[in-house]
Amino acid sequence: MFQADKNYTRVWEFYIVGFPGLPSEYFHLVAWFFFFLYVTTIVGNLLLIIVFALEHSLQKPMYIIMVSLALSDIGFITVALPKLIARYWWNDGSLGFHTCLFQEHMIHYFGSLNSLILLTMALDRYVAICFPFRYSVVMTNQNMTGMILFCWVLAHIFPGISTINFTMMPFCGPNKIVHAFCDTMSLTPLVCGDPSQQFSSAYAAAMFILYVPLAFIIFSYICIIISILRMASGQGRMKTFSTCATQGCIISIYYIPRFFVYSTPYFPNLMMTPDKRIATTLFYSLFPPLINPFIYCLRTNEIKNIFRRWIQKQHGIRPTKPGQIVSVIMSH
Repeated sequence: MFQADKNYTRVWEFYIVGFPGLPSEYFHLVAWFFFFLYVTTIVGNLLLIIVFALEHSLQKPMYIIMVSLALSDIGFITVALPKLIARYWWNDGSLGFHTCLFQEHMIHYFGSLNSLILLTMALDRYVAICFPFRYSVVMTNQNMTGMILFCWVLAHIFPGISTINFTMMPFCGPNKIVHAFCDTMSLTPLVCGDPSQQFSSAYAAAMFILYVPLAFIIFSYICIIISILRMASGQGRMKTFSTCATQGCIISIYYIPRFFVYSTPYFPNLMMTPDKRIATTLFYSLFPPLINPFIYCLRTNEIKNIFRRWIQKQHGIRPTKPGQIVSVIMSH
Protein backbone atom coordinates (compact mmCIF):
# COMPACT_ATOMS: atom_id res chain seq x y z
CA MET A 1 0.00 0.00 0.00
CA PHE A 2 1.32 3.41 -0.89
CA GLN A 3 1.77 5.97 1.84
CA ALA A 4 0.80 9.32 0.39
CA ASP A 5 2.65 12.45 1.39
CA LYS A 6 0.34 14.93 3.11
CA ASN A 7 1.57 17.66 0.77
CA TYR A 8 1.02 15.83 -2.49
CA THR A 9 -1.11 17.47 -5.14
CA ARG A 10 -3.94 15.44 -6.55
CA VAL A 11 -3.87 14.98 -10.32
CA TRP A 12 -7.33 15.74 -11.69
CA GLU A 13 -6.54 15.34 -15.35
CA PHE A 14 -4.31 13.20 -17.55
CA TYR A 15 -3.08 13.93 -21.03
CA ILE A 16 -2.71 11.30 -23.77
CA VAL A 17 0.61 11.92 -25.54
CA GLY A 18 0.35 9.11 -28.10
CA PHE A 19 3.54 8.54 -30.11
CA PRO A 20 6.14 10.84 -28.50
CA GLY A 21 8.44 10.72 -31.53
CA LEU A 22 5.79 11.53 -34.15
CA PRO A 23 6.38 14.88 -35.96
CA SER A 24 3.42 17.25 -35.82
CA GLU A 25 3.09 17.39 -39.63
CA TYR A 26 1.90 13.76 -39.58
CA PHE A 27 -0.78 14.28 -36.92
CA HIS A 28 -3.72 14.63 -39.33
CA LEU A 29 -2.55 11.68 -41.42
CA VAL A 30 -2.40 9.50 -38.30
CA ALA A 31 -5.83 10.76 -37.21
CA TRP A 32 -7.34 9.83 -40.58
CA PHE A 33 -5.68 6.42 -40.43
CA PHE A 34 -7.15 5.60 -37.01
CA PHE A 35 -10.52 7.05 -38.01
CA PHE A 36 -10.63 4.79 -41.08
CA LEU A 37 -9.55 1.84 -38.91
CA TYR A 38 -12.27 2.64 -36.38
CA VAL A 39 -15.07 2.95 -38.95
CA THR A 40 -14.00 -0.20 -40.83
CA THR A 41 -13.84 -2.24 -37.62
CA ILE A 42 -17.23 -1.02 -36.42
CA VAL A 43 -18.92 -1.67 -39.80
CA GLY A 44 -17.39 -5.13 -40.19
CA ASN A 45 -18.35 -6.30 -36.71
CA LEU A 46 -21.81 -4.73 -36.87
CA LEU A 47 -22.42 -6.52 -40.16
CA LEU A 48 -21.61 -9.85 -38.52
CA ILE A 49 -23.99 -9.06 -35.64
CA ILE A 50 -26.80 -8.00 -38.01
CA VAL A 51 -26.45 -11.16 -40.10
CA PHE A 52 -26.62 -13.26 -36.94
CA ALA A 53 -29.71 -11.39 -35.70
CA LEU A 54 -31.59 -11.68 -39.01
CA GLU A 55 -30.73 -15.27 -39.90
CA HIS A 56 -32.11 -17.90 -37.52
CA SER A 57 -30.00 -20.54 -39.28
CA LEU A 58 -26.88 -18.93 -37.78
CA GLN A 59 -28.09 -19.07 -34.21
CA LYS A 60 -25.74 -21.88 -33.28
CA PRO A 61 -23.03 -22.15 -30.58
CA MET A 62 -20.11 -21.18 -32.85
CA TYR A 63 -21.90 -18.09 -34.13
CA ILE A 64 -22.85 -17.10 -30.59
CA ILE A 65 -19.11 -17.01 -29.88
CA MET A 66 -18.43 -14.97 -33.03
CA VAL A 67 -21.10 -12.40 -32.16
CA SER A 68 -19.80 -12.14 -28.61
CA LEU A 69 -16.29 -11.56 -29.96
CA ALA A 70 -17.68 -8.92 -32.35
CA LEU A 71 -19.44 -7.10 -29.49
CA SER A 72 -16.27 -7.21 -27.41
CA ASP A 73 -14.20 -5.86 -30.32
CA ILE A 74 -16.66 -3.01 -30.86
CA GLY A 75 -16.52 -2.20 -27.15
CA PHE A 76 -12.73 -2.21 -27.06
CA ILE A 77 -12.15 -0.06 -30.12
CA THR A 78 -14.85 2.42 -29.01
CA VAL A 79 -13.14 2.82 -25.64
CA ALA A 80 -9.60 3.00 -27.06
CA LEU A 81 -9.62 4.99 -30.31
CA PRO A 82 -11.86 8.12 -30.12
CA LYS A 83 -9.60 9.95 -27.66
CA LEU A 84 -6.49 9.01 -29.66
CA ILE A 85 -8.16 10.32 -32.82
CA ALA A 86 -9.09 13.55 -31.00
CA ARG A 87 -5.49 13.85 -29.79
CA TYR A 88 -4.17 13.95 -33.35
CA TRP A 89 -7.08 15.71 -35.02
CA TRP A 90 -7.76 18.56 -32.58
CA ASN A 91 -4.81 18.22 -30.16
CA ASP A 92 -7.35 17.23 -27.50
CA GLY A 93 -5.69 14.54 -25.43
CA SER A 94 -7.01 15.49 -21.99
CA LEU A 95 -8.89 12.97 -19.87
CA GLY A 96 -10.37 13.52 -16.42
CA PHE A 97 -8.93 11.42 -13.60
CA HIS A 98 -11.97 9.16 -13.26
CA THR A 99 -12.48 9.04 -17.03
CA CYS A 100 -8.93 7.79 -17.40
CA LEU A 101 -9.50 5.13 -14.73
CA PHE A 102 -12.71 4.08 -16.48
CA GLN A 103 -10.81 3.75 -19.76
CA GLU A 104 -8.06 1.77 -17.99
CA HIS A 105 -10.65 -0.59 -16.54
CA MET A 106 -12.48 -1.12 -19.84
CA ILE A 107 -9.26 -1.56 -21.85
CA HIS A 108 -8.18 -4.42 -19.59
CA TYR A 109 -11.75 -5.69 -19.28
CA PHE A 110 -12.18 -6.18 -23.02
CA GLY A 111 -8.66 -7.61 -23.27
CA SER A 112 -9.52 -10.18 -20.58
CA LEU A 113 -12.90 -10.84 -22.19
CA ASN A 114 -11.33 -11.54 -25.59
CA SER A 115 -8.94 -14.00 -23.97
CA LEU A 116 -11.85 -15.85 -22.35
CA ILE A 117 -13.86 -15.81 -25.59
CA LEU A 118 -10.90 -17.29 -27.49
CA LEU A 119 -10.75 -19.96 -24.79
CA THR A 120 -14.44 -20.70 -25.34
CA MET A 121 -13.91 -20.83 -29.10
CA ALA A 122 -11.06 -23.33 -28.64
CA LEU A 123 -13.27 -25.42 -26.35
CA ASP A 124 -16.04 -25.41 -28.95
CA ARG A 125 -13.66 -26.55 -31.72
CA TYR A 126 -12.12 -29.15 -29.40
CA VAL A 127 -15.48 -30.77 -28.66
CA ALA A 128 -16.65 -30.49 -32.29
CA ILE A 129 -13.58 -32.20 -33.74
CA CYS A 130 -12.47 -34.56 -30.97
CA PHE A 131 -15.94 -35.57 -29.75
CA PRO A 132 -18.26 -34.95 -32.72
CA PHE A 133 -21.02 -37.29 -31.51
CA ARG A 134 -21.27 -35.48 -28.17
CA TYR A 135 -21.13 -31.98 -29.62
CA SER A 136 -24.88 -31.49 -30.10
CA VAL A 137 -25.50 -32.59 -26.51
CA VAL A 138 -22.72 -30.63 -24.81
CA MET A 139 -22.62 -27.47 -26.93
CA THR A 140 -26.24 -26.41 -26.99
CA ASN A 141 -27.24 -22.79 -27.54
CA GLN A 142 -28.29 -22.57 -23.90
CA ASN A 143 -24.99 -23.91 -22.59
CA MET A 144 -22.96 -21.70 -24.91
CA THR A 145 -24.94 -18.60 -23.93
CA GLY A 146 -24.34 -19.41 -20.27
CA MET A 147 -20.60 -19.80 -20.83
CA ILE A 148 -20.39 -16.55 -22.78
CA LEU A 149 -22.32 -14.62 -20.10
CA PHE A 150 -20.00 -16.11 -17.48
CA CYS A 151 -17.01 -14.82 -19.49
CA TRP A 152 -18.52 -11.31 -19.65
CA VAL A 153 -18.89 -11.27 -15.85
CA LEU A 154 -15.61 -12.99 -14.97
CA ALA A 155 -13.56 -10.60 -17.11
CA HIS A 156 -14.34 -7.73 -14.70
CA ILE A 157 -12.49 -9.27 -11.74
CA PHE A 158 -8.80 -8.52 -12.37
CA PRO A 159 -9.33 -5.13 -14.10
CA GLY A 160 -11.68 -4.16 -11.26
CA ILE A 161 -9.04 -4.92 -8.62
CA SER A 162 -6.45 -2.88 -10.53
CA THR A 163 -8.82 0.08 -10.96
CA ILE A 164 -9.76 0.10 -7.26
CA ASN A 165 -6.05 0.09 -6.36
CA PHE A 166 -5.43 3.11 -8.59
CA THR A 167 -8.22 5.09 -6.92
CA MET A 168 -6.38 4.75 -3.59
CA MET A 169 -2.93 5.71 -4.92
CA PRO A 170 -1.41 9.20 -4.89
CA PHE A 171 -0.73 10.91 -8.21
CA CYS A 172 1.29 14.04 -7.52
CA GLY A 173 3.74 14.51 -10.37
CA PRO A 174 3.52 14.45 -14.15
CA ASN A 175 0.16 13.69 -15.74
CA LYS A 176 1.29 12.92 -19.29
CA ILE A 177 0.49 9.37 -20.40
CA VAL A 178 3.03 8.25 -23.00
CA HIS A 179 0.65 5.82 -24.61
CA ALA A 180 -2.38 5.67 -26.92
CA PHE A 181 -4.78 5.24 -23.98
CA CYS A 182 -4.89 4.84 -20.21
CA ASP A 183 -3.81 1.41 -19.06
CA THR A 184 -1.95 -0.11 -16.12
CA MET A 185 1.50 0.14 -17.70
CA SER A 186 1.06 3.82 -18.56
CA LEU A 187 -0.49 4.87 -15.24
CA THR A 188 1.86 3.00 -12.91
CA PRO A 189 4.95 5.19 -13.59
CA LEU A 190 2.88 8.29 -12.67
CA VAL A 191 2.15 7.05 -9.14
CA CYS A 192 4.06 8.79 -6.34
CA GLY A 193 6.38 6.43 -4.54
CA ASP A 194 7.60 3.00 -5.55
CA PRO A 195 5.14 1.44 -8.07
CA SER A 196 6.96 -1.90 -8.33
CA GLN A 197 4.46 -3.75 -6.15
CA GLN A 198 1.53 -2.45 -8.15
CA PHE A 199 3.23 -3.32 -11.43
CA SER A 200 4.12 -6.81 -10.20
CA SER A 201 0.51 -7.44 -9.18
CA ALA A 202 -0.79 -6.15 -12.50
CA TYR A 203 1.76 -8.26 -14.38
CA ALA A 204 0.78 -11.40 -12.44
CA ALA A 205 -2.92 -10.76 -13.12
CA ALA A 206 -2.28 -10.15 -16.82
CA MET A 207 -0.22 -13.33 -17.15
CA PHE A 208 -2.95 -15.33 -15.40
CA ILE A 209 -5.91 -14.07 -17.41
CA LEU A 210 -3.97 -14.32 -20.68
CA TYR A 211 -1.87 -17.43 -20.39
CA VAL A 212 -4.06 -19.80 -18.39
CA PRO A 213 -6.57 -19.67 -21.29
CA LEU A 214 -3.65 -19.88 -23.73
CA ALA A 215 -2.42 -23.08 -22.05
CA PHE A 216 -5.80 -24.72 -22.64
CA ILE A 217 -5.97 -23.33 -26.19
CA ILE A 218 -2.59 -24.91 -27.00
CA PHE A 219 -3.68 -28.20 -25.41
CA SER A 220 -6.96 -28.21 -27.35
CA TYR A 221 -5.23 -27.48 -30.66
CA ILE A 222 -2.72 -30.29 -30.08
CA CYS A 223 -5.67 -32.65 -29.57
CA ILE A 224 -7.38 -31.20 -32.65
CA ILE A 225 -4.28 -31.72 -34.81
CA ILE A 226 -4.03 -35.33 -33.63
CA SER A 227 -7.70 -35.88 -34.50
CA ILE A 228 -7.24 -34.24 -37.90
CA LEU A 229 -4.33 -36.54 -38.74
CA ARG A 230 -6.54 -39.53 -37.96
CA MET A 231 -9.21 -38.47 -40.44
CA ALA A 232 -9.64 -40.83 -43.36
CA SER A 233 -10.60 -38.12 -45.84
CA GLY A 234 -7.74 -35.97 -47.09
CA GLN A 235 -10.17 -33.24 -48.13
CA GLY A 236 -11.71 -33.23 -44.65
CA ARG A 237 -8.26 -32.96 -43.09
CA MET A 238 -7.32 -29.98 -45.26
CA LYS A 239 -10.60 -28.14 -44.64
CA THR A 240 -10.47 -28.62 -40.86
CA PHE A 241 -6.78 -27.81 -40.67
CA SER A 242 -7.28 -24.65 -42.75
CA THR A 243 -10.02 -23.41 -40.41
CA CYS A 244 -7.97 -24.13 -37.29
CA ALA A 245 -4.83 -22.60 -38.82
CA THR A 246 -6.66 -19.33 -39.44
CA GLN A 247 -7.90 -19.20 -35.86
CA GLY A 248 -4.41 -20.12 -34.67
CA CYS A 249 -2.93 -17.12 -36.50
CA ILE A 250 -5.42 -14.75 -34.85
CA ILE A 251 -4.66 -16.27 -31.45
CA SER A 252 -0.90 -15.89 -32.05
CA ILE A 253 -1.31 -12.22 -32.95
CA TYR A 254 -3.37 -11.70 -29.82
CA TYR A 255 -1.09 -13.42 -27.30
CA ILE A 256 2.56 -13.37 -28.44
CA PRO A 257 3.13 -9.57 -28.76
CA ARG A 258 1.39 -9.04 -25.41
CA PHE A 259 4.01 -11.17 -23.71
CA PHE A 260 6.85 -8.99 -25.03
CA VAL A 261 5.11 -5.73 -24.08
CA TYR A 262 4.25 -6.84 -20.54
CA SER A 263 7.61 -8.54 -19.97
CA THR A 264 10.00 -5.76 -21.05
CA PRO A 265 10.52 -4.47 -17.46
CA TYR A 266 11.72 -7.94 -16.40
CA PHE A 267 13.95 -8.75 -19.39
CA PRO A 268 16.59 -6.10 -20.20
CA ASN A 269 17.14 -7.60 -23.66
CA LEU A 270 13.49 -6.88 -24.53
CA MET A 271 13.79 -3.11 -24.09
CA MET A 272 11.52 -1.13 -26.41
CA THR A 273 11.36 2.54 -27.22
CA PRO A 274 8.03 4.18 -26.29
CA ASP A 275 7.08 4.46 -29.96
CA LYS A 276 7.76 0.77 -30.62
CA ARG A 277 5.88 -0.26 -27.47
CA ILE A 278 2.85 1.82 -28.46
CA ALA A 279 2.94 0.54 -32.06
CA THR A 280 3.14 -3.08 -30.84
CA THR A 281 0.28 -2.53 -28.40
CA LEU A 282 -1.91 -0.98 -31.09
CA PHE A 283 -1.06 -3.80 -33.49
CA TYR A 284 -2.19 -6.63 -31.22
CA SER A 285 -5.11 -4.57 -29.90
CA LEU A 286 -6.57 -3.25 -33.16
CA PHE A 287 -5.58 -5.71 -35.89
CA PRO A 288 -7.62 -8.74 -34.67
CA PRO A 289 -10.87 -6.71 -34.25
CA LEU A 290 -10.35 -5.37 -37.77
CA ILE A 291 -9.87 -8.71 -39.53
CA ASN A 292 -11.99 -11.03 -37.36
CA PRO A 293 -15.36 -10.36 -39.06
CA PHE A 294 -13.89 -10.53 -42.56
CA ILE A 295 -12.06 -13.79 -41.87
CA TYR A 296 -15.09 -15.46 -40.33
CA CYS A 297 -17.44 -14.16 -43.04
CA LEU A 298 -15.19 -15.09 -45.95
CA ARG A 299 -14.28 -18.52 -44.59
CA THR A 300 -17.76 -19.60 -43.44
CA ASN A 301 -19.92 -21.12 -46.18
CA GLU A 302 -23.17 -20.42 -44.33
CA ILE A 303 -22.48 -16.69 -44.16
CA LYS A 304 -21.27 -16.57 -47.77
CA ASN A 305 -24.46 -18.31 -48.89
CA ILE A 306 -26.55 -15.79 -46.94
CA PHE A 307 -24.83 -12.88 -48.69
CA ARG A 308 -25.40 -14.59 -52.03
CA ARG A 309 -29.08 -15.04 -51.24
CA TRP A 310 -29.39 -11.38 -50.21
CA ILE A 311 -27.79 -10.23 -53.49
CA GLN A 312 -30.05 -12.51 -55.51
CA LYS A 313 -33.12 -11.27 -53.66
CA GLN A 314 -32.11 -7.64 -54.16
CA HIS A 315 -31.76 -8.10 -57.92
CA GLY A 316 -34.64 -10.48 -58.34
CA ILE A 317 -32.38 -13.31 -59.51
CA ARG A 318 -33.12 -16.95 -58.76
CA PRO A 319 -30.11 -19.00 -59.93
CA THR A 320 -30.70 -22.71 -60.16
CA LYS A 321 -27.13 -23.85 -60.68
CA PRO A 322 -23.96 -23.29 -58.63
CA GLY A 323 -22.31 -21.72 -61.69
CA GLN A 324 -25.08 -19.13 -61.88
CA ILE A 325 -24.56 -18.25 -58.21
CA VAL A 326 -20.87 -17.72 -58.78
CA SER A 327 -21.52 -15.52 -61.82
CA VAL A 328 -23.95 -13.36 -59.87
CA ILE A 329 -21.43 -12.80 -57.07
CA MET A 330 -18.58 -12.07 -59.49
CA SER A 331 -20.69 -9.52 -61.37
CA HIS A 332 -21.15 -7.51 -58.18
